[in-house]
Amino acid sequence: MRAARLIKMVLLLQTRASMTAAELARELEVSERTVARDAQALSEAGIPVYADRGRAGGYRLVGGYRTGLTGLARSEAEALFLSGVPGALRDMGLQDSASVARLKVSAALMPSLRDASRSAAQRFHLDAPAWFSEPATPGLLPALADAVWDDRPVLARYRRDGPEVERTLEPYGLVLKAGVWYLCARVPDAGAFRVYRIDRFTAVEPGPERFRRDDGFDLPAFWEERAEEFARSVLRSEVVVRLSPQGVRMLPYALGPVSAKEALGTSGAADGRGWVTLTLPVESEEVARMQLRGLGPEVEVLAPAALRKLCAEDAAGAAALYG
Repeated sequence: MRAARLIKMVLLLQTRASMTAAELARELEVSERTVARDAQALSEAGIPVYADRGRAGGYRLVGGYRTGLTGLARSEAEALFLSGVPGALRDMGLQDSASVARLKVSAALMPSLRDASRSAAQRFHLDAPAWFSEPATPGLLPALADAVWDDRPVLARYRRDGPEVERTLEPYGLVLKAGVWYLCARVPDAGAFRVYRIDRFTAVEPGPERFRRDDGFDLPAFWEERAEEFARSVLRSEVVVRLSPQGVRMLPYALGPVSAKEALGTSGAADGRGWVTLTLPVESEEVARMQLRGLGPEVEVLAPAALRKLCAEDAAGAAALYG
């Protein structure tokens, strides 16, 4: 633990001209007294750490000293590729590996390029969770993340609609979708890949051996396919509507891209005003009623009759409200 901290301290001083004790303490998550002891230990080991006294003082490396400890460990290299999603790194317990990796890369760069990571961080940020939600990190996420990185099967207990299910899984990848974490895993007994919500796991026990990954597995392609399958699976009803040109443009935002894409494929020729008639795949008539409200006067429901009557009542109520 201390050796890793000492290396990090040297790398920090190598990437910056000078750092105060308070800055080092904050970066290393220790006290300023510990920083002073570590600096003394480095000096005794032959690394020229010099302490400037006074209000503007701090620690620095003398004589352009450069360490050769810049090679990336595998975990650091893998974490570096995820450094654009700091929240995800924190949830998976990889923030320390990413921090050390960024320091090693910075230490190996020319002095004129060492602020590149800070410069990029101020120009790009990925905010994965959805609006108006309070994402919670699943307690078992770090254990599953370790299993994913190490290719270790897990004996997992999973809570579904009914009783808990226990099975062995080969964890291939993690997906963060709108603040919710999912595990993409292969079920050896079934020989199939499946998707699990991580907040529904109740227990995870990693196995001692590693499994052999299928080199043909493509996580982004697999997720895209399964996400579209899920979106289609909930579309169990149909409604027939007329849409204005503006309504056609607004349709993907009201119903979602999958439903809108299927519906627009059924549209006939536009009438003289540019309106088109099409069939919408929807989750239910009640859900369709709420979704179509967002289109206002740009949509007319033709069928089923019960939904048309409800939408007419909504329109009449809105007209009465606005006078």
